[in-house]
Amino acid sequence: MISQSVEDCLETIYELTKEKGYARTTEISSSLGVQPPSVTEMIQKLGENEFLFYEKYKGVTLTPKGEELAKSIKQRHMTLAKLLKILGIDDETAEKDACRIEHNVHPTTMKRLAKFVEFVHEMAHHPTWLKHFEHYVKTGERLECKCPMCGYPMRVRLDNLPWKR
Repeated sequence: MISQSVEDCLETIYELTKEKGYARTTEISSSLGVQPPSVTEMIQKLGENEFLFYEKYKGVTLTPKGEELAKSIKQRHMTLAKLLKILGIDDETAEKDACRIEHNVHPTTMKRLAKFVEFVHEMAHHPTWLKHFEHYVKTGERLECKCPMCGYPMRVRLDNLPWKR
């Protein structure tokens, strides 16, 4: 199991190497808000586990294994940030909270959340239920919703969803 600090370090290295091809200890420590010796220790551990290459005085690059893991971490972060923004959370808070949450979500849950975010973003128009949610958040009032296909009020019991059967 990889710790939160290691995941954060890999994600930071991934972002820095995307920009200029390598990452330096000072840049990593600055980005993470930790002391350089802590980063050096983490880099040594990541190197021992074959997640990165380290050349003294030249910087760090990710191995294919490290890049794959870093991309996965980054994808979790992006998905969670998008989900929080869908819920109306401001960008700064969504980014901070996604960073905290990304380390504690079960892979099955993460897959379902990613599908939900993808579904919402691929909708051709702004979904009515989301407008109703935004209204509820602002006012505490539920709007009556008629299903455009059948005209019946839309009420779904969460314990009776198709994938729960």
